[in-house]
Amino acid sequence: MIAGLMRVRLILREAFSLKDKRSVVKGIKDRVRERFNVSIAEVDELDARQRAELGVAVVGNDRRHMEGVLQQVLRHVRAAPGVEVAGHEVEYF
Repeated sequence: MIAGLMRVRLILREAFSLKDKRSVVKGIKDRVRERFNVSIAEVDELDARQRAELGVAVVGNDRRHMEGVLQQVLRHVRAAPGVEVAGHEVEYF
């Protein structure tokens, strides 16, 4: 069994309140969960108005497949309107 973990740091320049931010982040999380069948949560920067950090986890037995899924998730997040990806890190266990 292999677990793939990805942290994605986001900048939300158009979020003028925490309510704006949470709306955008919730939409991203819901779409990613539905489309890619992964676990995703906001893991840091919870009280920052224009920053967010998401954690994404996928478990399986084929590392190449998991790498592909995490790359697709990253592309999907990058394509979200009003969101800029400031960085990401991936680890496998």
